[in-house]
Amino acid sequence: MVFANAGTLGAVPGKRDALVAHLTQRSGVLSEVGCLAYEVGTNDAEPDTVFVIELWRSADAHQESLRMPEVQASIAAARPLLSGEFGGFQFEVAGSPLRD
Repeated sequence: MVFANAGTLGAVPGKRDALVAHLTQRSGVLSEVGCLAYEVGTNDAEPDTVFVIELWRSADAHQESLRMPEVQASIAAARPLLSGEFGGFQFEVAGSPLRD
């Protein structure tokens, strides 16, 4: 069953665009481990927040990705851009009108 991880990442004031640029760098590793979609966005009403929607083959695939050296390096590189404010939720996808 598809696993969804939807969240917010607080950015250091003035660093939102740098965080978005980092999070949207091309990565073939994510799809190899089971990431089906990784969408990053912003909302001008929240200038220091980045929104991320992830769809994974499974919750296990998501956890596996967090152990990968490339993902660990990406997280470490993003840390100076993060304020430490995080939010979000996770769920198993029940279905969609866009696919069988």
